[in-house]
Amino acid sequence: MGNVRGFEIPENLYYDVKNHVWVKIVNGETLVGLDDVGQFLAKRIVFVRPKPPGSHVKKGDPLVMIESVKWVGVLPSPLTGTVAGVNQEVMRKPLLVNQKPYESWIVKLKPEKIEEELKSLVTGQKALEEQEKDMDRRGIKSKGA
Repeated sequence: MGNVRGFEIPENLYYDVKNHVWVKIVNGETLVGLDDVGQFLAKRIVFVRPKPPGSHVKKGDPLVMIESVKWVGVLPSPLTGTVAGVNQEVMRKPLLVNQKPYESWIVKLKPEKIEEELKSLVTGQKALEEQEKDMDRRGIKSKGA
């Protein structure tokens, strides 16, 4: 588990750092969620509305609408594919995304161009470096700040 300024950044996941979206590959499908920095920036998440199962999304298209006490916004899809499922527990308890960002996936995607599109995401040491650069741009000194 990587750590940057108090934020957990698992090095085995893929990241769209700009949008703070993580991707985990599981049996040819991908789980998608909001990373630790994203949940920190959003503050207390009160509502999560993903695209319904069966929806087709292109990389960069809106995938999940999130509402927090501070912000309302969209998580863009990190990959092109079809929504294969949504995490009903997160739908009922959106605060789980704040409490356990990497256990609380939001959408399961069946990707179409995974090998090609994973190249645009970062993982491992590169993810840690990119997260730190993003924190610098946003003025985030530490998770406690």
